[in-house]
Amino acid sequence: MNQSASSRIGIMSVGLLLVMVCTGCQTAYYGAMEKLGYHKRDILVSDVQKARDSQEDAKEQFKSALEQFSTVLNFKGGALQEKYETLNAEYERSDSKAQAVHDRIASVENVSEALFDEWVIELGQYSKASLKRASQQTLDQTRKQYSQLIKAMKQAEKKMGPVIAAFKDQVLFLKHNLNAQAIVSLKQELVSVEGDISSLIKEMEASIKEADSFIVSMQEKG
Repeated sequence: MNQSASSRIGIMSVGLLLVMVCTGCQTAYYGAMEKLGYHKRDILVSDVQKARDSQEDAKEQFKSALEQFSTVLNFKGGALQEKYETLNAEYERSDSKAQAVHDRIASVENVSEALFDEWVIELGQYSKASLKRASQQTLDQTRKQYSQLIKAMKQAEKKMGPVIAAFKDQVLFLKHNLNAQAIVSLKQELVSVEGDISSLIKEMEASIKEADSFIVSMQEKG
């Protein structure tokens, strides 16, 4: 699926999701998308692309946040209120990116479940055994690749929580202790955060790699 097709799916998904929310029926959403020519496998590829992109965005934001925290906490002089506001802005951006990753992964899980359920049902509709076996093999292959993908995504997502919590702790501490001693204390805490972010980035890069591999594989099967 090319980028323009993915964009069209994204735009139409927004409108159709409103219908889905109002009716509380995912079946209606997927049915409407299929009438427009976009099947569950197309939506899955599009959602995986979006999840990959959101992880890339989050990775860059966490890097930026760490740089800002390091810069601010090593800066001598200046208004402490300004330092707090800078770090709070970085924390809020990081939290927002983390939530976006969470939402995208949830979307991938929803459509994959619908796709695999439909696939299993349709296996029973084959009249020719050889075609059924071929389709079953493709399903098993796709499920295996998807399992690796969602595992990598979940592992990366899980590591975001402690980093966000650490950022929040530092921001809250600085907010209520606007003095030089607070800066010294936070410098010590930052060392452990650096290790957490380093580990997080490795997990996110592994997840992004799995997403790229899954997308290529689905496009080849299509």
